Amino acid sequence: MLKKAIILFFACWASLCAQAQSIEEIIAQAQQLDKQMKEGEALEKYREAVQVSPGHVLAFTQASLLAGREGARQKDKAAKQEFYNNAKVYAYEALKVEPENAEANYAMAMALNRIGQISGAKEKVAAAKEVKKYADLALKFKPDYAEAWHLIGRWNFDLYNLSTIEKAAAKVLFGGVPPGTMEEAIAAYEKCLKLKPAFVVNYYDLALAYRQNNQETLAMEVLNKGLRMRPIYQDDPGYKAEMKKMLEAMQ
Repeated sequence: MLKKAIILFFACWASLCAQAQSIEEIIAQAQQLDKQMKEGEALEKYREAVQVSPGHVLAFTQASLLAGREGARQKDKAAKQEFYNNAKVYAYEALKVEPENAEANYAMAMALNRIGQISGAKEKVAAAKEVKKYADLALKFKPDYAEAWHLIGRWNFDLYNLSTIEKAAAKVLFGGVPPGTMEEAIAAYEKCLKLKPAFVVNYYDLALAYRQNNQETLAMEVLNKGLRMRPIYQDDPGYKAEMKKMLEAMQ
């Protein structure tokens, strides 16, 4: 009887070890695909990872961020919505496991922000409060989180540029537009630039903010720097193309 128990124990232990090796192997493959800017394939690997290990926070967080980026590339609104909803679910699962995980809070903020961008005026304004909440939590748990600072910059920029209809919705829902200023947008983008100079999209967004704030010389400087950056994400070549257009239009 004891011998059977020992054999069963070692069989279970071997199974757990095999699963641990399997999840690490899948994560490594996903990370390699991500580095190669094959984000669709990386997303599928992270989806595989969460099936193998349902409590794996890194897998859920990365699946959320990649689902959001894949959604942004879709032309059809329904397809966008599906990817964004999945991104929200993945972030929610990560937060269930580690509510104080900076990356999980950032992933939730990004998912909500993307959902808000394709929603009606009321939904967009309502989402803004939740986006800020999760972005602030990400920075609380990781103050030097460059991507979260970039999101804070975009949050301020978007609120500053709300349409008349959206401002009316904000007045009905909250008694006014949530606080968001161009100065704070620029400050957050600049903070991101210092923390992660390789983050290409931040150059594009900072240049937009500088340009709208009548700081064209700074905008051109940032665009020139951004164009020298090596792409590290799948969308980076597209952002660099847009930066080149903006620079040409300003010269």
